[in-house]
Amino acid sequence: MALEVLAAADEAKRSLADVAYERIRDRLLMLDIKPGDLINDDALAKDLGVGRTPVREALKRLELDRLVVSYPRRGTFATRVEVTDLAFISEIRTQLEPLAASRAARVATESMKEQLRAVIRAVESFDTSAASVVETLRLDARVHQGIYAAAGNPHLEDVLIRYDNLATRIWCMVLDRLPDLSRHVHEHVDLLRAVIDGDEARAAELARIHVSGFEHAVREALFAA
Repeated sequence: MALEVLAAADEAKRSLADVAYERIRDRLLMLDIKPGDLINDDALAKDLGVGRTPVREALKRLELDRLVVSYPRRGTFATRVEVTDLAFISEIRTQLEPLAASRAARVATESMKEQLRAVIRAVESFDTSAASVVETLRLDARVHQGIYAAAGNPHLEDVLIRYDNLATRIWCMVLDRLPDLSRHVHEHVDLLRAVIDGDEARAAELARIHVSGFEHAVREALFAA
């Protein structure tokens, strides 16, 4: 009985840490916590309605994700976003996003394809002019993470989620300056269809074009500011 109670306590603790991780991560990605900001774990714990331990565990995970950085005797800060980060992140994504897309086209199960069809319907009905920033970014994440999951390689999925998160934070910095956001969102449809159709070469090429287009659009917005 004591072991069961301990196991339940551990599960609850893990769940709180996961909740804290996801909520702090979203604040970092959406720039509610701005690059360079000092993170007060006590205030954050109170704001999230959890204890300090789950927050501290979440911050350790976020440091591995390169979204926060800790310094002895100074504290934990949201990592800064530099223009050079865009090139480094895009260099990795240009290689790995096509790999995930082509692999997903090759190995996706029928169940996974059905999930991707649901994502297509969500993209086709999405109105970027009426949507909030959060809604737009969540749909974009749903597309990419759906493809990562369909690729069936958990190690590749973990790496790509990490770099997609870093790219999302940069995207948030210029979202209001992107001239053709609707095209960026809706071009996902052809990529998803290529994956569902099992067209490995087309899926890989569309993924590469999408990442390259993202980098070009963000770079133009950054230097136009």
